[in-house]
Amino acid sequence: MSMSEFNSGDAAALGKVGVLFGGRSAERDVSIMSGTGVLAALRSKGIDAHPFDTGQRGITELAAEEFDRVFIALHGRFGEDGTLQGALEQLGIPYTGSGVMACAIAMDKIYTKMIWLMHGLPTPRYAALGADTDLAQVVAQLGLPLIVKPPHEGSSMGITKVRAAADFKAAYDVAAGFDEVVLAEQFVTGRELTVAVLGRGANARALPIVEIVAPDGNYDYQNKYFTDDTKYVCPAALDEATSAEVARLAVEAYRAVDCEGWGRVDVLLRASDNKPFLIELNTSPGMTGHSLVPMAARALGISYEDLCVEIVRSARLKMAQGQG
Repeated sequence: MSMSEFNSGDAAALGKVGVLFGGRSAERDVSIMSGTGVLAALRSKGIDAHPFDTGQRGITELAAEEFDRVFIALHGRFGEDGTLQGALEQLGIPYTGSGVMACAIAMDKIYTKMIWLMHGLPTPRYAALGADTDLAQVVAQLGLPLIVKPPHEGSSMGITKVRAAADFKAAYDVAAGFDEVVLAEQFVTGRELTVAVLGRGANARALPIVEIVAPDGNYDYQNKYFTDDTKYVCPAALDEATSAEVARLAVEAYRAVDCEGWGRVDVLLRASDNKPFLIELNTSPGMTGHSLVPMAARALGISYEDLCVEIVRSARLKMAQGQG
C-alpha cells in the first residue's frame, strides 16, 4: 500500500501507539525532540499516538498503558542498546527498529566491525585498547593519525584525532572516561557520507546518500554537533558507480548485523581512491525535523509524516512468542 492510500481505517488498525522518547542516556535532549516530532507526525495521520518518557516512567507503567505497538525514538543507552527491546519482547509489545541482538551489537562499534570483517566488508583497521595495552605497538601497527573513541557512545562523545604518538595516552584517557574498552581506528582522509536504510532482509533498501561537509576536514564531529558551519548535501554529488557501491555496502552492513525497520550507516569515502569504508551503524537515528534520515526520505519525495508511518507500520516482535 502506498502512503497516499493510508486512511483512517489503516490508522485504527495500528491501535494504541506509544512513542518512547527521553530516556536516561547522554542523548536525552535529542530524543525528546525526535519523540515530539514523531508524535505530532503520527497524530497528523489520525493515529492514536501517546508520549511515554522512559526516563521518568518505568516498565510497570509501560505495561499498564497496554500499547498495541511502540515507536522507539530513543537514542543511546537504555533505548538503542537492546535492553529496552528485551523488555518489550517480555511484555509482548511490537516495536519499531531492530531486535535485541542487532541493537546490542550495533551499540558496540568494536563488535560491529568484527561482524563486518567476517562478512568481508571494508572498515578501517583498528585495535581494542585496555589499561595495559602497549600504545606504541598500536601506533606501529596502525600508523598515524588515529581516531580514538569509546565504542558505546554517540560519535560526539569522547572522540579524539591523534596526530602524534605523544598525544595517544591523553586521547585514550578521555575515551576511557566513557568506556572500559577503547577503540583506536585508522584515520581515513576523505568525504563523510551517511546512508539511511529502511526495511528488513531482502527488502532492505537505501535512501539517497547524504554527504556531511564539515568546515575543517572530515571526521571532525565537533562541527557536526556544535557549530552551524556544517553543510549537508542530499543526494550526495557522487558518480553513479560510486553512489551504487556505497548504497550496496550500507545495505550489506545493515543486513550483516541483522538490522530491520530502519537505521543509518556512516561511511567514509577515501580521497585517494574513492574506496568506501564503513564506520558505524545507528539503529535508532535522530528523527528531528533536521535529522539526516528524514532529509534522505525527503529527497525521494517521502514526507516526514509518511516516513514515521512507514516505520511504525513495520513494528513487530522479533522473537518467536510462545503461548499467551
